[in-house]
Amino acid sequence: MNTKTLQHFSVALCVSLAALLAGCAKHNHAPNLTSITLDPIAEQYVKLGLELGQYDKDYVDAYLGPDQWKTHAKHNLRSKQQLAADIKLLFESLKNFEVNGKQQKLRHKALYRNVRAMDVRARMVNGETFSFAEEARLIYDVDIPSYDYRTFDQALAEIDKLVPGKGDLAQRVATFRKQFEVANDKVSEVVDQAISECSKRSSQYISLPANERFELQYVTDKNWSGYNWYQGDNKSLMQINQDFPMQIDRAITLGCHEGYPGHHVWNVLIENNLLNKNGWIEYSIFPLFSPYALIAEGSANFGVELSFPDKQKIVYESDVLFPLAGLDPAKTEALDKLTKLTGQLSHSRNAITQQYLNGEMSRKQAIEMTRKYSLVSKERAEQSVRFSEQYRAYVLNYNLGKEIVRNYVNKQSKNEAQKWQAFERLLTELSTASDMTE
Repeated sequence: MNTKTLQHFSVALCVSLAALLAGCAKHNHAPNLTSITLDPIAEQYVKLGLELGQYDKDYVDAYLGPDQWKTHAKHNLRSKQQLAADIKLLFESLKNFEVNGKQQKLRHKALYRNVRAMDVRARMVNGETFSFAEEARLIYDVDIPSYDYRTFDQALAEIDKLVPGKGDLAQRVATFRKQFEVANDKVSEVVDQAISECSKRSSQYISLPANERFELQYVTDKNWSGYNWYQGDNKSLMQINQDFPMQIDRAITLGCHEGYPGHHVWNVLIENNLLNKNGWIEYSIFPLFSPYALIAEGSANFGVELSFPDKQKIVYESDVLFPLAGLDPAKTEALDKLTKLTGQLSHSRNAITQQYLNGEMSRKQAIEMTRKYSLVSKERAEQSVRFSEQYRAYVLNYNLGKEIVRNYVNKQSKNEAQKWQAFERLLTELSTASDMTE
């Protein structure tokens, strides 16, 4: 089903469900949907999601469906209380829905989990609170591990030995990293080269439509480092935040994460395989707060080491990116050692965010703990905490998501080609964290 077809998608498809939901709302009970196809339910999910996006501005990450649905959501917006009630009704209805066939069961499971996540966000819009662990389970379908700061302290001790000087470790790391900053007039050239290499490596294993493309923009005053805004029709808008100087090792990470084989590839495959090929209208909306966010962020982060296995990343940086940026290639190894050690601190962000959002830590403490364990300046720590305040439990998708994806792919693979095959399947097979860790 292409975009033009979607724009003529028959509203009659959902009449039976709409009438059923209306009657059940009046009598306050869930309908028996066992004899109705998933199509009208999926359509209601999309329309409810568009309305939720009017209250929850971060909810809709991308939308590829009929323009009239989006317009209707804006001009016929029900109250947030009624919206939450109707989402809850749809969620309860899906519990009683019976389907036959492998594909339909897979579709139902994915839709059910997406509606469950939407139900939680709607309840949050109405003032209901959830613990960090509850958000993780109900929205991202994952149980978070227990964190012990002593593990992070051990990594800090190793970094303390690596980085020269005395005094505040975060400041010393900042001074050490300063030698790896890319000059402003070199950023565009370095990033373009990095994205090109990421695309080249990804295209050896994953085929994309001939018209896939992206637009690259540099922005400021954001709570994130980079963002991919999918535009549909195989096009992405990639934005890179320049609030802080670009570090040379960030170029490959951004190129893989936002582009190839990360968000851009994932979005293109979802649009083509699930929306256009299968005609599953629910994939015309990309909700940010969904169990598939863990797959999206986890696969995007894992995509870096998939594209540059072993020491290929630092070899490429040393041979190509360092000289291009006018930096000393002899220092590549030192930066790599620091990067590996700081990687052991990545889960500290989850631990800090969990305590802060659960009210066990003040904002001031969260900023200071972030500065300590992320080894960043106070300004960057504040940016990180603002991100956590805005996106909440979403932070776990980057590190925990990466580990889940890595383990899942590696279990199915014996060589590099098989890893890429498993990775590509993962992007559209509709598994979520609980499936991948069972």
